[in-house]
Amino acid sequence: MEADWIEHRRSDDGERLGWMEPAEDGFIAIDLLGRRRTHVVDWMIAEETLDRIGLSYLAEPHELRLDDGSWLRVRIAEVSPDAILLKKDDWGDTRATQLQYSISFPITEEQLRPLYR
Repeated sequence: MEADWIEHRRSDDGERLGWMEPAEDGFIAIDLLGRRRTHVVDWMIAEETLDRIGLSYLAEPHELRLDDGSWLRVRIAEVSPDAILLKKDDWGDTRATQLQYSISFPITEEQLRPLYR
């Protein structure tokens, strides 16, 4: 997270949805994974974009690129500006061995990508 990013929270419950990065004559909306979700837009459009996106993408399956170059299906367990904690998707099997991975914030598409685009 950059020092000039402005935090954006949902108005009804105060949940952080992302940030707005000052740029040129406007702002860039950035989600909780550190991904830019708009080009330079005005303040209202940046806010509306983050409100529209919400947090649902955090519940979706993703793929993590492993050191050997292969992709592993994962779920996002925790998100913070310090790190993103992922766990191997175990399909809800409570007996499965938990495999967790931590990647630094912000992510890149080369590290983590949505399973369904």
